Amino acid sequence: MDIGAAEIDRWHRARGFFGIGYHYVIRRDGKLEEGRPIEQAGAHAQGHNANSIGICLVGGIDDNGKPQNNFTDAQWITLKSLVTSLVHKYKALKTIGHNEVSNKACPSFSVPKWLKNDMNKV
Repeated sequence: MDIGAAEIDRWHRARGFFGIGYHYVIRRDGKLEEGRPIEQAGAHAQGHNANSIGICLVGGIDDNGKPQNNFTDAQWITLKSLVTSLVHKYKALKTIGHNEVSNKACPSFSVPKWLKNDMNKV
């Protein structure tokens, strides 16, 4: 589904968060939306929120709710630009997927593989 920061903010508030847990949301069309202010700890990776930046790529599941790498070219381009910008700004930044710190499938692709191989192709 094509949702953005406003919808995720409502969902997270309904779950008891004080607002959206992600700092950035990348919509299906590649549009980058800001979520929680970067100065505030996120609510996206339990145990890692105080020292991380949360990026949500909209999608990542199939019609049955199963993990699927179904992100659009526009999303990959925006993700590359955002990660590149953040790495330049925060020199010690380590880019990882939620599935590397939690028993979750998201982001439905291997971040280390993307960083090593695919990021330079976009």
